[in-house]
Amino acid sequence: MATVLVVDDDAAIRRLLRNTLVHAGYAVAEAATGRDALALAGTAHPDAVLLDLGLPDRDGLGLVPLLAARERAVLVVSARDATEEKVAALDLGADDYVSKPFDTDELLARLRVALRHRRDAGQQPERITTGDLAIDLDRRIVTRGGAELHLTRKEYDVLALLARQVGRVVMHKQLIETAWSGDEDPRIEYLRIVIRNLRQKIEAPDPVGSVIANELGVGYRLLARGA
Repeated sequence: MATVLVVDDDAAIRRLLRNTLVHAGYAVAEAATGRDALALAGTAHPDAVLLDLGLPDRDGLGLVPLLAARERAVLVVSARDATEEKVAALDLGADDYVSKPFDTDELLARLRVALRHRRDAGQQPERITTGDLAIDLDRRIVTRGGAELHLTRKEYDVLALLARQVGRVVMHKQLIETAWSGDEDPRIEYLRIVIRNLRQKIEAPDPVGSVIANELGVGYRLLARGA
């Protein structure tokens, strides 16, 4: 059973998260301050942390690297929805960023993805599947419904980076640096064009077939879907 540390100074939010997590089969520890969070991180040995940023004794952003450094998943759950806050949290090592108010089912799904990512860290997957899309990272082959897709180099590089972090947000900067390595003056507009072309090739025409989600102002995420 995985243990989740909930860090939030709002007792009602802690109660909601505790009930949601216990019902989903997790053990739960709670902290209302940054100081208590760090203490419990050392004694309760949580596998993941749901971290609010507006704590009474310190800014939660400063806790992100301290908690993430211990090889546990950190999901920021905050009412702050400014792009710069999200980027800062992800840059500091957070696995994901969930804005309040949140949907509990979506939060649990993101928690599962973050835990799986941490568990599999250091084990480079050779083949990643989401829905009927399969990415063979070893052979650089992408198929949908068993049919091979023909991608440009940049399209493949962007998709491969998203696939290696399936379910997690990959920031614009990371995608641009990967696909345009060595190129002059890479711009976000170029990335949007690549994503648009990539979607046309890998996604089904109906909305349910959407595979790449846009996290406005932050980056993109390859959605994890069952076959």
